[in-house]
Amino acid sequence: MDLQQVFINNEHWIKEKLASDPAYFEHLAKGQSPEFLYIGCSDSRVTAEDLMGIKPGEAFIHRNIANLVNNVDLNVMSVLNYAVKHLKVNHIVVCGHYACGGVKAAMTPIDMGILNPWLRNIRDVYRLHKDELNGITDEEKRYDRLVELNVQEQCVNLIKTAAVQQAYYERGLQVHGWVFDIHTGRLIDLQIDFLKILKWVEEIYKIS
Repeated sequence: MDLQQVFINNEHWIKEKLASDPAYFEHLAKGQSPEFLYIGCSDSRVTAEDLMGIKPGEAFIHRNIANLVNNVDLNVMSVLNYAVKHLKVNHIVVCGHYACGGVKAAMTPIDMGILNPWLRNIRDVYRLHKDELNGITDEEKRYDRLVELNVQEQCVNLIKTAAVQQAYYERGLQVHGWVFDIHTGRLIDLQIDFLKILKWVEEIYKIS
């Protein structure tokens, strides 16, 4: 795409928004009150607003390679704390997707250079669930299952945090794990058992 086309597209978008609502940008500039914090993958094919069918202002969004929630990553932790403590979101979604390049890279035993420390988090998920994953003979299905397990473990990482624990007891905040099936366009709810995980987590990680 010619870079200039982006600015042409932007002008068309402005005209469309103003045609449907002359005060659209006035309302947009007043602030945000999103219901969701969405933590997804940076993959260019997976955009939160499109797959959720939501409008600007309805979700606070953070994306990184393979949708990780790493407790030493100041970026995701800052987003989490701002969303929970200041924006008062009521739902946090971790959304992975099938055919994730980060997950495939993590299951490939080669030196990935600067990506090694990041991918190690996914390899840790593989280690935790090695027996189940090694029992899946179809390679693509094994990748897909690791995508699901990675989402599950990132939800656990969220529930370990003080911000999430406090918000649950204060206002019933919930954590959800989803997978986007890139082959069909469907969102799959992994039915993460928030309360079961919280009870287990609190035996060791209770800090609220």
